Amino acid sequence: MNREIDDSTLVSQAQQGDNSAFEVLVRRYQRRVVKLVTRFVGEADADDVAQESFVKAWRALPNFQGNSAFYTWLYRIAVNTAKNYIASAARRPVARHIDSEEAEQYGLSDSMRDLATPEALLVSEEVQRTVMQSIDMLPDDLRTAISLRELDGMSYEEIAEVMECPIGTVRSRIFRARDAVDQALRDLVDDDETVGIR
Repeated sequence: MNREIDDSTLVSQAQQGDNSAFEVLVRRYQRRVVKLVTRFVGEADADDVAQESFVKAWRALPNFQGNSAFYTWLYRIAVNTAKNYIASAARRPVARHIDSEEAEQYGLSDSMRDLATPEALLVSEEVQRTVMQSIDMLPDDLRTAISLRELDGMSYEEIAEVMECPIGTVRSRIFRARDAVDQALRDLVDDDETVGIR
C-alpha cells in the first residue's frame, strides 16, 4: 500500500473523529514541516510555527476534499502560517536577533564538515553561505518556489498547488531564483579570482 493511499485512509479516519489517525499524519510529516518553516522563520521559532500549522490543518481537515495530496495541502498551510508569522513579527516592536554563529552553521551537512583540507572546507562553507544568503535575499515568491523545489524536492505540479499559481509561473519563479543564485556564485568566483591576482 503506497503512502498516498495510507494518507487518504488516515485523513478519512481523522475526518470521522479518529484523533490517532491524525497523530500518525503529524508524526509522518512533522520533520518536513519543521524543515520547511525553518527557512522562513528560523530555528528558534520553527517548532512553534510547525505546531500552529498542524493545529490549523486539524481545524481545516473537515473541509479537505482530497483534490490534492495531503502533504501538498499541509505544505500550503505551513507556508501560509510561516508567512503570517513573519508578517505579525514585523508588526511587533521588539526586533528578533539572530545569533551569527548559529546562522553560519545552518544547513551544513556532515559531509561538508568532513572535507579533508581546511582550504576545501573554507571554500565549501563560503559557497554554501553565498547560496543561502542569495536565497534569503530573494523576494518571498521566488524564495518559496526554489526552496520547495531544491530543498524539499517537490514537483512543479505540487509547488503550483502549494503556491496556488499556474505551473508556468512556478517554472518562471524557479528560473529567476536559480539565476539569482548563479549570479551570486559568479560574483563569488570573480571576487576570489581578483583576490588571487593581487
